[in-house]
Amino acid sequence: MRAEACEFLRIAGLESALIHFMTRAIEDWAEQVRSGDVRAISRGVTAIENRTRESEDLLRRLFPHTGKSFRIGITGAPGTGKSTLVDRLAAHYRGQRKSIGVIAVDPSSPFTGGAILGDRVRMQGHASDTGIFIRSMATRGSLGGLSQATNDAALLLDAAGKEFVLIETVGVGQGEVEIVRLADCTIVVLVPGMGDDVQNLKAGLMEIADIFVINKCDREGADRFEQQLRAILTIAPDRDGWRPSVVRTIATESKGISELAAEIEIFRKHKALSVDRKAQEIGYWKQRLIEMLEQRFAERVIRGRIGDGALSSAAEEIANRRKDPYAVVNEILERVGLGDSK
Repeated sequence: MRAEACEFLRIAGLESALIHFMTRAIEDWAEQVRSGDVRAISRGVTAIENRTRESEDLLRRLFPHTGKSFRIGITGAPGTGKSTLVDRLAAHYRGQRKSIGVIAVDPSSPFTGGAILGDRVRMQGHASDTGIFIRSMATRGSLGGLSQATNDAALLLDAAGKEFVLIETVGVGQGEVEIVRLADCTIVVLVPGMGDDVQNLKAGLMEIADIFVINKCDREGADRFEQQLRAILTIAPDRDGWRPSVVRTIATESKGISELAAEIEIFRKHKALSVDRKAQEIGYWKQRLIEMLEQRFAERVIRGRIGDGALSSAAEEIANRRKDPYAVVNEILERVGLGDSK
């Protein structure tokens, strides 16, 4: 009996030492991220994308050091020049010696699940600049133009001391509105000559912009397009005392970039004085908590209580019309003790 006890203590001691080692490794990793170490930041984003346990431990240690960066969301339909605009805006801030993080959310590869465009070709001019961190992230099935991991990656870059975090969404059109909750400032990029200009202005993107950018404004019809946009903005209600502004750019020639940065700074100062700023942050975290709970609940139900095999069998029964999906969901909830008690 004594030998068994000694063996138990020995194993317990090894486990304790292992836990201590892993904890220390995470703490060192967090310190490296906070110091701006590029490799540590890259490892962190990869861990977040792969949803490893270490990523959660890392973010928990980094979270107290967040809340300092200014997040700029850049969204709009495909073909509006978002990537070039982000590239030139990042270059502008680097010219002011600002530390920059860029998250470019791309469509997922149907084969690997990774970002189709990988590290953005248009942004490779910054590859040797240690003051800017650029990462492409795959949507991996997420709607709203963002990856599920984008929020956590933005937190990590915040903790890494990035003064500005530029987040370029995938570019899917009207459904691309989740960025408004994540970003401190949302920029909607438009171009003249893309079909029915007036109809484009009625799209869901119209309601989320803090700043409108008319890119490729050297195109024919740019003046008329701007007039239509400004006319609509005169009758649109302001949000917290701010009415969206309009900036014209030709990103490929870096024209209008300094004016855009100046407008972003005006909005930043406005938001700093906003009485609704704290309420907006609380609303953001409330929604994030719901999303995190939904994700964690689904994972635990499928992996721990139901199993992928049982889920596939249930899906087959639904496909063959032997059961309806509503009944199946209710059955699953009953099995995990969350059924309707009525």
